[in-house]
Amino acid sequence: MPSNRQQASRSRSRWRALRTRSNSPVLAAAAIASVLALTATACGPSDDNAESEPTASSSQNAGDVTLPDNLDDKLKDLGIDLDKWKNGAWNKWDKDDWLREAGDFINPIIKDLWKPDRMKEAQEPDTPVDDNDISGDQGITDPDPQPVTAKQVASPYSANVPEAGKVFFDGPQGSMVCSATVVQDPAHPGKSNLVWTAGHCVHAGKGGGWYKNLMFVPSYNDAGKSAAELENATKEQLAPKGVWWADWAQTSSQWIDNGASIGGKGAPYDFAVLHVKPENSGGKSLEETVGGALPVDFNAPAVKSISAITATGYPAAPPFDGQKMNQCTDKPGRLSLDAKQPTMYRIGCTMTAGSSGGGWVATGSNGKPALVSNTSIGPSNATWLAGPHLGPEAKALYNAVSKKFANQ
Repeated sequence: MPSNRQQASRSRSRWRALRTRSNSPVLAAAAIASVLALTATACGPSDDNAESEPTASSSQNAGDVTLPDNLDDKLKDLGIDLDKWKNGAWNKWDKDDWLREAGDFINPIIKDLWKPDRMKEAQEPDTPVDDNDISGDQGITDPDPQPVTAKQVASPYSANVPEAGKVFFDGPQGSMVCSATVVQDPAHPGKSNLVWTAGHCVHAGKGGGWYKNLMFVPSYNDAGKSAAELENATKEQLAPKGVWWADWAQTSSQWIDNGASIGGKGAPYDFAVLHVKPENSGGKSLEETVGGALPVDFNAPAVKSISAITATGYPAAPPFDGQKMNQCTDKPGRLSLDAKQPTMYRIGCTMTAGSSGGGWVATGSNGKPALVSNTSIGPSNATWLAGPHLGPEAKALYNAVSKKFANQ
């Protein structure tokens, strides 16, 4: 059986091998399908023939689940021995035992599991698509945006984009990575512990389950050092604001029911919220630690009224290496994957895989900067990115996580 690194290498080869041949101003169904790829979709089993339609509501079951008073007992109820889990049992990925339901999320802190080398070597598990993987654009999709060259954020990142960071997690193919954003918590003004990312960065979607050992590193590699300069980096250099473990994760019921590792299935609902706590307990919240948190706008103006969106992330597929924070700014257009689902935002951007889950910021309905989307999908030739429109489903999910921890 190939090693994690061999599997990741093959994944990159597949990503590089697929190239778009269409320069048409409006994407026809086959043209869209030939270039779309999940930018950081996980690698668990999926059902590519699923035809069930998404529901209109968010993951209310997940929102109704209360945190167990005794985590050990909760783990035992699911057939998990905490000691065995910490000693490596978390790395077993038997499909029948993979925790997949909305209320099954379990993520006990395993101190020092994420060592510097493990963080640096986390891969971007990409899967290209073919013509049969997604539905057409239904005549709604706007013309292809021109590629916008990603630019590295000036260091220190914590002084320029303090809310941004990386999410690390384990899946069947090994250690993986996405991008994420600290967002405000209505229940704890100024003291948020909430992180926004993509649904496919926490759950494999239809046929899969929750990823394991999820944690967030704000301002990863704050000094913006190169991979060579980070060869002997300490944990403090990579994670100057600490390591924050997810003690709860919630994504949309549409992603859990329909999300797929290939194509665009579930992409219009590809968002998630984490509640985190520090690996080493301390008195400050995540927002206080990093010095900021973005509001989330669920009533963002229509695409035609938004002059620019800025996407932030840590692209990891070539020509990037995942160590540096980058951004793209562009006027958004529309991307439609299915007439029955909401359209997505789309911008020109050369960021590659690893940027998935990264925040999209625009001037919100109140005239101030706000998070309006997150990176979900992009083409194999890295010319654009697309993210979901955050509507009532996303708002319900966000409020459910906030309410869950309101008294803690």
